[in-house]
Amino acid sequence: MSSEHNHGHAAMAGGHEKPLWIALGLTSAFLVAELIGAWLTHSLALFSDAAHMFTDTAALGISLAAIRIGKRAADNRRTYGYYRFEILAAAVNATLLFGVAIFILIEAVQRFREPPEIQSIGMGAIAVLGLIVNLISMRILQGGSESSLNVKGAHLEVWSDMLGSIGVIIAAVVIYLTGWRAIDPIVAVLIGLWVLPRTWTLLKHAFNILLEGVPAGMDVAQIEEEILATPGVTSVHDLHVWAVTSGKAVLTAHVVREENHATTDAQLQAHLRERLIGRFAIHHTTLQVEQERCDTPDCVLTSEQPHTDYH
Repeated sequence: MSSEHNHGHAAMAGGHEKPLWIALGLTSAFLVAELIGAWLTHSLALFSDAAHMFTDTAALGISLAAIRIGKRAADNRRTYGYYRFEILAAAVNATLLFGVAIFILIEAVQRFREPPEIQSIGMGAIAVLGLIVNLISMRILQGGSESSLNVKGAHLEVWSDMLGSIGVIIAAVVIYLTGWRAIDPIVAVLIGLWVLPRTWTLLKHAFNILLEGVPAGMDVAQIEEEILATPGVTSVHDLHVWAVTSGKAVLTAHVVREENHATTDAQLQAHLRERLIGRFAIHHTTLQVEQERCDTPDCVLTSEQPHTDYH
């Protein structure tokens, strides 16, 4: 049996910590001002933006907690360590944003019936400051969003809040020039409708990892073909691919070697690891080499006999 481990994730997560701290400081400092501004100006659109700013702050705080906890070493109770906490954080962030978006949609219906007086100048000024804060935070988080689902969740919320700030600015200008107050709940609704599908996508990715599904972008059939194409391999069964956290795919498989093949078991395992890393970037593999094919329903992975083992 062979096992290949990748220990670079903790260092990578640590590299995301400083940008998250900076973004958290910016959003937290502005959150109070925006909430006060929404109350003074009576703007639902501005309150919507403040609500998203709150979820930004919560997302960044949870993300930092996830990185801190994820640094803890593996132990006898959690042999993979605490990497999965990052995905739990992403799921919580998405759920929070879902709830806020739905609340804004409900509140907007009430505003259509009885639109209040809105202070457009103060509303616009606060939205401009919010836009500046969001642009800075987005720039800071952009690098880590490609390699971490946790940071991607925080980046998505800041991105949506940036669009919300733009919408509030537009609404403030319209109200100031025309006095049309209905634009305020309209913008709030548009913000909610824009955020919901993107939040759902993030939530699906998080749940896929929590359910130990095949990582996005990977095809089990292609992985099986790559293993079978390795010289010396006659069949493969008990093949499982999942992810401990974003960017940390794991593979286990039982491989049947060709009888009297020139390579040793260790050499065959090494060849398989190289192919899996080169084509699929799977660095964490556990491969068991066997001499006889397993033909029982529990370990044959074919379209006619679906695999029923879950890991």
